[in-house]
Amino acid sequence: MDKLYNDPSLSRNNFETPLDTQEKLLEGLFSRTDTEALRMKQYLAMKDLSRTGESPLYEMIDRVTNIPILKNFDLIKVPEVVTAEITFDLFNFPANHPARSKSDTYYVDDKNILRTHCTVMWYYYLALKEIREKIDQGVPIGVLSHGKVYRKDEIDRNHMNIFHQIDGLYLCKTEDHVITQEDLRNVLEEIAKSVFGQNIKFRFNDDTFPYTNQSIEMEIDKDGKWIEVLGAGVVQPGVLEKLGVDSTKYNGWAFGFGLERLAIISMELPDIRLLWSDDERVKKQLKLGNKFVEVSKYPPIVRDISFVVKNDFVVNDYFDLVRETAPNLIEEVSLLDKYENVEKFGKDMISYAYRITYRSTERTLLSEEVDSLHKKLENETSRVYGATVR
Repeated sequence: MDKLYNDPSLSRNNFETPLDTQEKLLEGLFSRTDTEALRMKQYLAMKDLSRTGESPLYEMIDRVTNIPILKNFDLIKVPEVVTAEITFDLFNFPANHPARSKSDTYYVDDKNILRTHCTVMWYYYLALKEIREKIDQGVPIGVLSHGKVYRKDEIDRNHMNIFHQIDGLYLCKTEDHVITQEDLRNVLEEIAKSVFGQNIKFRFNDDTFPYTNQSIEMEIDKDGKWIEVLGAGVVQPGVLEKLGVDSTKYNGWAFGFGLERLAIISMELPDIRLLWSDDERVKKQLKLGNKFVEVSKYPPIVRDISFVVKNDFVVNDYFDLVRETAPNLIEEVSLLDKYENVEKFGKDMISYAYRITYRSTERTLLSEEVDSLHKKLENETSRVYGATVR
């Protein structure tokens, strides 16, 4: 195994792909004033915690990229605005996959999106002149890429619509080594130990990903409960062919995972928003393996909102509106009720009821303050969606 990843051709280089296309797209985005454009500009401006020195996500990247299996792999930084074709078509996402919809993905225009996964780095890496030359020479290649990704998502203590991923890819000549699930298990085991410690208990299950075969997931034992943390698979030959690699000569493995999930588990964080905190009492505790002790359990304030709206209402878009109405103060949005009643609401109308939990990670909210924010949410719900607030 050591010989496999210590091939002389594997020698770490840092690559950063040109951003000319992204910059042109952003010029158009930044000139817009519509709600969706304002959202995307705000999300793009948020710092990349995997490149922010004091963040535990940066610490995780440092650990993972320097484990023995991966220490010689290249690093590549790729655009955050990419085409839907690269994101979905090249990686075997079915035409009806929910990730393709505008209810799940942020579209800059009809063809370009905010990246939903870091796996897109395969496209950029395998297009590099230096890497094409290595492939022509028949030598193994390995690469890692990390950064922010964007997906419209629910609101709770474990999810945000902006989060961070790291992906890895390794390819070698099939005649030199046939990649098996043992190779997948070895790389996931080393990653898990780098984050959670050498004594971590783990197990593997079969899984399914659009761009890999023989895929597996790893679960770790956390206080007697098995939690999924990592995934990997053998790269599908069809994906290699789309990316210009002869799948009769090359095979490989790939992995990818979200950094926040592992950080939350490692530090037992009660709220994902703490990773973005500027409170020094919080920041000094954010070290992998250090159990987080709440500086103060600021009380939640709960308010309900119910409204009738057209049945083309997109829930994930509404979650974005909720976030923007009370920035950094929404802990959770839970659905209480959803139903249709033609006699009561009219044709093509639907009723929703949500429970909004307001809580700051840094201070106690006042009831009057939340009342004002909630009233603003009601007004915005009515204005943006033409909803009738009940």
